[in-house]
Amino acid sequence: MPFSFDDLRRWPDLEGPDLVAVDAADRLILDESEAARAEVPEGGLVVVDDAYGALTLAAAAAGAHGIRVHQDALTGERALEANAARAGLDGTFTSHPLDADLLRDARVVLLRLPRALRALDDIAGLIAAHAHPDVVVFAGGRLKHMTLAMNDVLRAHFDRVDVTHARQKSRVLVARGPHDGADPQPEAATVDGLEVRAFGGVFAGASIDIGTRLLLAHLPDPSDGAIDFACGTGLVAAAWALRHPSVRIVATDRSAAAVASARATAAANDVGDRVEVVRDDLLASRPDASATLIALNPPFHSGGAITEGIAPRMFADAGRVLEPGGELWTVWNSALQYRPALERLVGPTRQVARDRKFTVTVSTRR
Repeated sequence: MPFSFDDLRRWPDLEGPDLVAVDAADRLILDESEAARAEVPEGGLVVVDDAYGALTLAAAAAGAHGIRVHQDALTGERALEANAARAGLDGTFTSHPLDADLLRDARVVLLRLPRALRALDDIAGLIAAHAHPDVVVFAGGRLKHMTLAMNDVLRAHFDRVDVTHARQKSRVLVARGPHDGADPQPEAATVDGLEVRAFGGVFAGASIDIGTRLLLAHLPDPSDGAIDFACGTGLVAAAWALRHPSVRIVATDRSAAAVASARATAAANDVGDRVEVVRDDLLASRPDASATLIALNPPFHSGGAITEGIAPRMFADAGRVLEPGGELWTVWNSALQYRPALERLVGPTRQVARDRKFTVTVSTRR
């Protein structure tokens, strides 16, 4: 079956109807890189943060084999797998962590630009450290999410950065001549007695955002374990583990950078043996009615989009995993008015704390 962009699907439909499986930036990256890709030997093409597989599968359909892929979001990996099966392009790529093996001797890299400059610096440094000296990087995105500072980040690791003409509100930066490569290292800080570690792109970086700070001030003691859902840097899990040395905590996130950060945070606080960090799609790996306590600071961004479609799915899965009488402690921007959804999807919900911007609630599983 011939490959068609029209066949691409998201996995799952988590982010809302405003996001699409392929956009103008994907098409521009493919067009700008076409000649370079035609000269790449097998195994020489790397694709980074291909949301649902448009870049990888279009390159595979054009004849590329042995493509190495890294996607920060686990949902992206699953979308790529499902779309590859649908297009009959299984076996044309392999998924990798963001590490040296992903980029070793790469000749062409296709990159969807991350919004966070520290995330871009992590990726650019890794490419410069391990790719072939003749590597060419095609880094593209939507104009509304691009800044001149991205050029500066690339120039810190490449001799030459060219800028393509804009098309359909998208643009591509083309980088050549790698230098000053470095493997990603987490940003480190000590905040309120907690060691925080954050790789590029993780929410709030090496700090405690004000919502999480409010949640931490009111969380109950876990009696027999707890889950830090959408854990980010793993601050809640580490705080729980430090307060209660006999309790084991599970921290989950769909982001590979968040999982790496949470593991580093747990290790820095000497609780790595009691904090299990899992990369998961929602709480898919957790059995029904298996938890008594879950903490959640739900995101309301997906990539560049602001959406309220993420939180309700998280509430529903938390309700599935909680045993009857179990509690979901949630902090949320008060303007989002999540309480009706929590009542419907989990159970009776009461306010625990509120400041100028955030609300903390506890919802008890029916």
